[in-house]
Amino acid sequence: MSQGKKYSYQVAQEDNGWTAGIVRRVSAHRTTVSKSQDGFATEALAQEWAEAELKAFSEGLAARNKRRDEQREIQRAEQRKAEEAKAAWLAAKADRADAPDANDDYANDD
Repeated sequence: MSQGKKYSYQVAQEDNGWTAGIVRRVSAHRTTVSKSQDGFATEALAQEWAEAELKAFSEGLAARNKRRDEQREIQRAEQRKAEEAKAAWLAAKADRADAPDANDDYANDD
């Protein structure tokens, strides 16, 4: 079995040939097969398929993570913009509350 942090591959011999699978480590004690194929005539063919699929699988994950990072940055920028607009609105509201109103009949009564 190939060594990796989270994803690796596993090749095993069965009755009808060789089976290869992409394995994901769920926890320290548990793994799950993310993708598999059986019926390979030789171990070398199974291992070749597993290595190619693991590479493609990893590239797909990297692309997905990049898209999610970009979306997260867009959301953060929108959130910062909304917070800045809210702060500006509150500051303007506070300034209006502190300034005497020109239309207020009681503002100049002393």
